[in-house]
Amino acid sequence: MKTIRRLVWREVLASVAFVAAGFLALFFFFDFVDELPNVGKGVTTPYRLTQALLYVALMVPSHLYELLPIAVLIGTIFVMARLAQSSEYTILRTSGLGPGRALRMLLALGMVFTVLTFAVGDYVAPAADRAAQLLRARFQGRISIGQTGAWLKERQANATYNVNVGALSPDGSMQSVRIFEADERGFVVSIVRAPRANFAEGGWQLHEVERTLFTTNRDGAAQVAQSKLPQWLWRTEISPEMVSVALLKPDRMATLDLFQYIRHLEANGQTSQRYEIEFWRKVFYPLSCLVMVVLALPFAYLHFRSGGITSYVFGGVLIGISFFLLNNVFGYVGNLRDWWPWLTAAAPGLLYSLLSLAAFSWLVLRR
Repeated sequence: MKTIRRLVWREVLASVAFVAAGFLALFFFFDFVDELPNVGKGVTTPYRLTQALLYVALMVPSHLYELLPIAVLIGTIFVMARLAQSSEYTILRTSGLGPGRALRMLLALGMVFTVLTFAVGDYVAPAADRAAQLLRARFQGRISIGQTGAWLKERQANATYNVNVGALSPDGSMQSVRIFEADERGFVVSIVRAPRANFAEGGWQLHEVERTLFTTNRDGAAQVAQSKLPQWLWRTEISPEMVSVALLKPDRMATLDLFQYIRHLEANGQTSQRYEIEFWRKVFYPLSCLVMVVLALPFAYLHFRSGGITSYVFGGVLIGISFFLLNNVFGYVGNLRDWWPWLTAAAPGLLYSLLSLAAFSWLVLRR
């Protein structure tokens, strides 16, 4: 069995690596073409060709994370179909490779791809994507998600703070910071504005602060007091990772950062449905590699005529694409319908696993 396992694993690994390299080269070319109009432009210094190549190279881990399961599907289908076409798989079956052993052998290989996908998506891709965004912001001036920036909320002892961060600078500082403080009744107590702020120990260090206080005197008349401070330390538990999650795409963040941000939202009475779905998708997405190898195994039990392997491989690719489309649709519908986040993320994988196992069982029993 060791020889058979070594043979199949070597063939699948080579095919998956070849498919992944082809996809990455294609996406690298597309990203580079998209960056060419920005070459020569910049806020302070021009955006050079070498820097555009570096930015595109830093996006490769994110593409690898997205493409690895589909590369596993295509590579495994190709190997299984080719072994079936050349009757090698029939010889392997007569040598003792039963259906159960074949399934366990591919699931063990799928676990290797699962661990690789998790490592790339949780460690390599977030760091590379953040570096790419900061590199681009060095020439565009900032990282933002629109005209209003990102909104965060924090509850403290006797007040609630609604915080708006306009953008992140390339050096990691925040731009266009606004802090709205409300008392227990929901009335606005103060408004703090600062063009720039840094993360400091125990809070945020705001610079060139404009602070407006709203109070009432003994007669009940409203009073407004304005002051300007060169620096002001705001005590808060909002971390740089939380601001990054709010400004960057949640699917590009690490699982632990998403989990901490969800806890922060729940502690402050904010809706976290979207981020919970993304969190569970980050948890279940690497497991889709197991779904892909299970989908590919039934192709080893088909009989191919000469030249018929192409249509079967193409059909398997369409099945894999439909899986990813269904995965995205479930995410959007689950967010709109307020479905359970873990069920929304796990349902496509469970459905396709059951279908592939049913097809595998039917082919084994029929043949």
